[in-house]
Order: sequence, then C-alpha cells, then structure tokens
Amino acid sequence: MRLMALPAAAVLVALCAAPALAQPTTTPVPGPRDPNQPPVSAGPPVTAHAVGDAGTGLAVVRLAPESVPTDTILPGFSEQLPKQSAAEVGVGLASAQANSEAFLTYERAVAQASPLGFAVRGRAPQTPGTLVQTASPDNAAPVTGGLTPPQTPLDALLKVGLLNGSAHARWHDELGPCVAPLADAKTSVASLSVLNAIPTLPGSTDLTGMLTQDTPKLDAAGKQALIDGLKGLGAPLSRLGGLLSGSPDTGATGSLLSLPDTLSARSTVELVDLPGSANKAVKSTSTLQAASVRLLAGTPMEVRIDVVSQPTLTALSTGDQATSHVTYTAPVLRVSQGGRELGVLDAANPKLDVPIGLPATGDLPVVGALAERKLDIGVLRLQIAQLNEKSMVLDGPLQQGGPVIKGFMLGATARLLDLQLLPTDALGLPNLPSALAQVSLGEQIVRAAAPNGGVVCAPAQTPPGGGGQAAPPGGRGGQPLAYTNAAYKTVPIFWTGTFLLLLGVVVVAAMPPARTRLRNATPSGDMSSSEPTDDSRVP
Repeated sequence: MRLMALPAAAVLVALCAAPALAQPTTTPVPGPRDPNQPPVSAGPPVTAHAVGDAGTGLAVVRLAPESVPTDTILPGFSEQLPKQSAAEVGVGLASAQANSEAFLTYERAVAQASPLGFAVRGRAPQTPGTLVQTASPDNAAPVTGGLTPPQTPLDALLKVGLLNGSAHARWHDELGPCVAPLADAKTSVASLSVLNAIPTLPGSTDLTGMLTQDTPKLDAAGKQALIDGLKGLGAPLSRLGGLLSGSPDTGATGSLLSLPDTLSARSTVELVDLPGSANKAVKSTSTLQAASVRLLAGTPMEVRIDVVSQPTLTALSTGDQATSHVTYTAPVLRVSQGGRELGVLDAANPKLDVPIGLPATGDLPVVGALAERKLDIGVLRLQIAQLNEKSMVLDGPLQQGGPVIKGFMLGATARLLDLQLLPTDALGLPNLPSALAQVSLGEQIVRAAAPNGGVVCAPAQTPPGGGGQAAPPGGRGGQPLAYTNAAYKTVPIFWTGTFLLLLGVVVVAAMPPARTRLRNATPSGDMSSSEPTDDSRVP
C-alpha cells in the first residue's frame, strides 16, 4: 500500500495543479444553433456609439398613488425607495429605443406600440397584442395594425376605443445607427373613458359609523350633516354621488375623464446633424396630439379642457454638456364649464383646483361654481408640465463589457395633464389615501447619450488579419474554453478521490488478515511456533 500511495498522491497533485497552470483563455461568444440564422451578436465593429430612448403614454391611471411600499430583497432598503401605486394602467404606449452597445443585435433598435400595460402593487405582467419591430437586420417598412386591448382585472377603470399602432426599427450593417428613421413608434386611440368608478371610496350611501372620530373641521353636528347629505345623493361615493353613473336620457356611461376626439402619441430616436462637424447628435423626441378632454361628460357638471398648444419633449445629446439640452414645449389648456372659463393652464399657471361639494338642493354633487355648495368633500386638481430633468457625464462603458465611452447623457419626463382626485379634511374616512386616484394624460419620457465630439458615422476599419470578422457558427472558433469558475478544479479532484477510494477498498478487501497469513505460514502439527502455548505459560 505504501508503494502505491506515493504515485497516487503525485497523480492527484498533478490533476489539481493542471487548471492553475493552464494558459488563461477567453470564452468566445456562442453563435446561433441554426447555421442559416444570423449570429446573435456578430459582424464588423461599429464606431457609431449612440444610446437613446423615448416613451409616450396616451393615458396612465394610478389608484391610491404612493400608498404601497416598494418590495426589495435588501433588508431595510424598502423604506428608502418611493412608494408605488396600488394599481396602474397605461393605455396607448409608444416606445422607441436605440442602443449601439446592446450585446444582442436585435436589441440595437426597438420600436414598440402597445395597446395596454398594467401593474398591480408594482408587479407588471407581459401584455399581449403588442406591435414590435427590432433591428438588426434592417427593416425597410414598419409594421402597422390595429391593437386590441386584452381583458384585465382592471377593465372597470377604463374603456378604450379603437387603437392603431405602428413600429419601425432600422439598423445599418456597417454604419450602425446612422440610418433614418432609427426607431419610430406611434399609437392613436379614437375614444377613451377613464375612471368609471373610484374603488378607493365606499360603495354605500350611508356612512353612519364609518367616519373617524378625529375629523379636524367637523363637530358632531357637522358629521351628522355630512352623513345626511351623502344619503341624499343619487349614488354612493364610489360613483361620486352619481356623477359617474352616466346619463339616463342618452344611455351614456359616466367617467371622470373622457376623450371624444382622437389622441395620438409618437416616440422617435434619430441622429441629427451636428453643426460644424461631420458627426451626428442623438435626438429623442416624444410628441402628443390632442384636441379636447372632458371631465364628468354628459352631466350638468361637465368640465371641458381644450388643448390650445400641443406638448413636445426633446432630449438632444451632442456628447458635450455645454451644447446638449432638453427642449420642452409646454401645453396650453383652457378649462371651462357651461361656457364659463375656469382658468388657463400653462407654464406660468401650472395648477388649477376644482372643488367637489355637497349640493344645497338636488341629488348630484356640485363641481366648480355652478351652484351653491354646503361642504366640500373632494377636489379635482388639474396640473400640467411637471418637467423633471436629469443629466450625467459619461466616463465608462454604457454596457457591461463594452468599450469605455466618454460623453454626456441627459433625460427628462413631462405630462400633458395630471388629474388628481383628492379628499378634503371633511371626508374623515379611515385608511383613506392622500390621493384617491390619479390620471396622467400624455406621459412623456426621453433620454439621449452620445460620446464626446458626437456620433461618428463611418465604417469601422478592419484590422490586418481579419480581426473584425465574425466568429464562425458555434462561436468556439477552435479556441479552448476559459476557466471561469472554481467548479473546473473540483471535477478532477472529485473523480481522482473517488478512484483512489475504490482502489483502496479493493486492495484491502483482497488481502487476508494478518493472523490468517501467520497461521498459513506454520506447517500443520509443528509445535515449534513462535507463539507460546498455554502449557509453556505455566511456571
């Protein structure tokens, strides 16, 4: 056994040292399984580095905004993140993206038109019925068609008419993003009604025993007057006392916000000329086209909002912080009720509050100043713009493992109209969120990034020896795989140890015990054994 142990130990040491002594190699990128399929990420290198995206939503509905804590796997980190809405629904989403640093070739340009998107407590499932086009390879024509919203658990919140969409994504084999259009997505909706009910409000007209005891602005007599006034309404608070019940004369269903005319959105990412240079700048644009909006349409309290000026949000990155900028054309909205102007929303006056109160007579709540109000129970807050800008100097790879790029990135968000339904202090219901519901009409997001000096639109120079050629199908290229994990070392150790263990078991099992060998070495009947007998032990 000692003679076998030394060679076995030498073999074990040699197998363990083999990975450490091997020449380090890089694992090649795997190629497609089908030889006729274009490689996942291959082709000549592209010198045009550009990243941009633009997103536009025709309408986004949020129930109980900022009321649900954000889940995270990091302990104690959820308190530092902003809270999410209990539920969110987006209608008519148009998204355009361009990313020259994307590893997958078909993700370098993506255009998407989606009829609907929703999230419940921060969880967003995949939505079917979406038009998507990706590049590369290049697409000569866009994909177009009608978008059918799928059935969702939140259908009671909105009703969507005919939706149309278009998506176009392009990519040049040699020049990369230096092609027009680069990414372009459009959506349009013929009609839309949002918030046909308010699930965060009670569905009963009798609030006896439901009001909290610490309502600051009401005494016992005031609380009783509130309860009696709510009992006189034609419908519960979940339908705003009858304002969301529709019109019995015309048969129209009610809604808090509706669009009688076509609303369209467009998101584009493109490269534009850079003054004084042969290079290009990255430009991401989000535009909206709307005519008018109705609040509480079909009721005597209807509020009309006319869009006088259309909003446009643009992010332009030249790679230099001094010349890159965000441009926003703020919308101008005229708010009127019954032919009387309530106010104008523009950059100088971005907010307008319209109160909702119990009527002195009648069975419908009073909105605005059309009639006398006894007690305000809610507020419709209209707000525009809310432009938020962010920027960052680039000094590193835009994608993990990509080349180091020095440049500048900037982005911005804005909204055409933000409608919030807020409760007043008089409505002292328990566990009532600060905002009952929120509708964002025309939500816009843009971002653009470019290297210093702009985007170079020129074919890449292939180094001598064909260094820019794509890897052959299979992706290996005749190179050995790299040791990227400690598991490579444990495999030879495991099998070597197993082999030595089995060898030792066989050797031990094959050799007889020592006592048996000794007895076999003494002739039968010979009493001259080295081991003393019982008689010899007696003195």
